[in-house]
Amino acid sequence: MSAIELNDLSLKELKSLQVQIAKAIATHEDRRRRQALEDLESRARQMGFTLAELVGGAPVRKRSAVPAQYANPLDPADTWSGRGRKPRWFLAAIAAGKSPDDLRI
Repeated sequence: MSAIELNDLSLKELKSLQVQIAKAIATHEDRRRRQALEDLESRARQMGFTLAELVGGAPVRKRSAVPAQYANPLDPADTWSGRGRKPRWFLAAIAAGKSPDDLRI
């Protein structure tokens, strides 16, 4: 890389250079990461794999549906699993003197 004689540049050229340097600094890490990824993908292809096959990824965790444990006494189709926020019908039934066991399916 050749040295730049800053004293020979005009103010406009200096400001342009400053903008270019700021962009280069901001994108430096991204460029390095992209290059590393390309190198790894190339090496994996040489060995007969894809990079995804070698490193996998974070396993996708599927949430299974939780079975309902409580039913609304006024509308049995309205159910609650017992997780998360208590539904209004559940709170109203408790306030009316029912126990959670009375509402259990």
